[in-house]
Amino acid sequence: MPVVVLAGFLGSGKTTLLNHLLHHSGGSRIGAIVNDFGAIEIDAMAVAGALGDSTVSLGNGCLCCAVDAGELDQYLDRLTRPRAGIDVIVVEASGLAEPQELVRMVLASENPRVVYGGLVEVVDAAEFDGTRARHPEIDRHLALADLVVVNKADRADDAERVLATVRSLVDRAAVVPATYGRVDPEFLFDCRPGEERVGQLSFDDLHLAEEDGGGGGGGGEDGPGGGSGGDRHTGHLHAGYDTLSFVSDVPLDPRRLMRFLDSRPDGLYRIKGYVGFGPYDPRNRYAVHAVGRFLRFYPEPWPAGGPRRTQLVLIGSGTDMPALAGELQECEQDTPHADEHGMWGVLRYVRGPGQEEAPAGAHGAAEALEDPEDPGAAEDPGDAPDIEDPPV
Repeated sequence: MPVVVLAGFLGSGKTTLLNHLLHHSGGSRIGAIVNDFGAIEIDAMAVAGALGDSTVSLGNGCLCCAVDAGELDQYLDRLTRPRAGIDVIVVEASGLAEPQELVRMVLASENPRVVYGGLVEVVDAAEFDGTRARHPEIDRHLALADLVVVNKADRADDAERVLATVRSLVDRAAVVPATYGRVDPEFLFDCRPGEERVGQLSFDDLHLAEEDGGGGGGGGEDGPGGGSGGDRHTGHLHAGYDTLSFVSDVPLDPRRLMRFLDSRPDGLYRIKGYVGFGPYDPRNRYAVHAVGRFLRFYPEPWPAGGPRRTQLVLIGSGTDMPALAGELQECEQDTPHADEHGMWGVLRYVRGPGQEEAPAGAHGAAEALEDPEDPGAAEDPGDAPDIEDPPV
C-alpha cells in the first residue's frame, strides 16, 4: 500500500487538496494521517467528515519531531488492517514540518504492507517569492519532491514565472499548476519514485539534509516540538515560529473580531479555525482562513450535537502571543442581542458555495454594504484582502 507524504508551507492549500482528492478519488479509498502544528486539530476537523474512521489526527507539534518511525508504524498498522479497505495512505504534514524527516520515517517503517509512495510538495504561487525569501530551505524541499503542485496559480501576479522557477528547482518531479487544490488524483497516486530515486532519498539527500541541520522543537504558547528530537531538530522551520490556541464558549462579536483581524501584525502569518457569532448567526459557524494579509470566512452549519465553540490557531514569528490572546478575549460578546448591521464586516470576506474567485469588494450585494457603526469600512476594495479558497 503506497504511503504518500503531502507537504507544503503554511497556507499553501494541503488540506484543500486532500479534501479534493477525497471527493474525486476515482474509487480509491484513502486513509490519512493529519498533523496540525497547534494544540487544536483544525485540519483534522476539516477532513474527518469525509474520512470517518480512516483518519488519524496528531496535534500540538510536528509529526517529524513528535513521533519516531516505530510510533508511526502504530498508526500505519491501524490504517492497513484488511477490514479498513484502504488503498492508499496520505500523510498530511503540518505547514512547518520538514519533509525529509517524514520521508525518512516512512522509508524506515517496518510495516510489510506499506511502501513509500512519494513526496507531494504544495506551493502557494501567490506567496512563493516571500516564502522562499524567508525560508530558502524551501529549495531543498522542492528538490526532494516527486510531484509539485503549484496551487493558487490564479492568484499569482506572474504564474508562469513561478512555474518556471519551481521547475528549475525540482529533480525530475512533475510540476502541476492548480487552483483550489484541484488536481487529477492520478498525479498523486502515480508519483511513486523508482527504486533508484528511493535509494537516493535514503542515502544521499536525506543524509545531507540531516547534516545541514534538520530539526527542531518549536516554542510558543502551546509549546509544540521539543521532546526526544534534541538538538537534531533545532534547524526545523517551526523552531522560529510560535503558536497560540484560542478556545472560547462565548460567541465573538463580529465587529471586534474584524478590528482584531484588520490590525493583526505582519509577523502573524497564519490564522485558521472556526468562529461562532452567537445571535448574529445562530445556525452557522464560520471557518476562518488567513495567510499573510489574505482573509476569508466560510459559513457552515454547526455539527449536530456538538459544542458551539470558537476554536482558533494562530501561527507567527516574533509576535506577542499572550497579547494577542488578550485581544481575542476582548472580542467576546458581552450582550445577548445582535444588531442588524454587525455582520457586514465579516460578510465582505464570505464567498458562497460554487462562486468563483472574485476580487475583494466584488462580492455581490456585500460590496455595497456600509456598516453605519464603522463608516467607510467597505468603501475601498483595495483596503480589503483578496477573497480566496481556504488555504490550509
